[in-house]
Amino acid sequence: MKSTNYYPVVITPEVAKTAAFYTEHLGFKPSFEADWYVHLQSVEDPSVNLAILEEGHPTIPESDAGAPRLILNFEVEDVDAVFARAQREGWAILKPLCDEAFGQRHFIARDPSGTMVDVITPIPPSAEFAAQYRDDALPQ
Repeated sequence: MKSTNYYPVVITPEVAKTAAFYTEHLGFKPSFEADWYVHLQSVEDPSVNLAILEEGHPTIPESDAGAPRLILNFEVEDVDAVFARAQREGWAILKPLCDEAFGQRHFIARDPSGTMVDVITPIPPSAEFAAQYRDDALPQ
């Protein structure tokens, strides 16, 4: 199978509110808008896409019954600046900004649909974790 595109779809009863979170706070713009579905594209990189779909829409099986939890990771150049902005804008912060030994400086917020949003800047990992990376994948 050759994939021609890949993007996550967030299922929510709050389509407009959830789409607004990503457009207002994370640099997306709508490329398609309906009351039941919004396809978002990064303003900075058109290959980065995200979709928002109305819970219970007839195009999908019944949702939320035992559905897996989801975290959307966004790697950015300056997580400290994004965290400061998130605090000013009143994002729902679940995990405050911190450094992780495995090679991330990050914080976790929640979007209006309940999906967790992890904003990350890679940092050098501890020696213990550095040994677990492939040489070409080691964060600098």
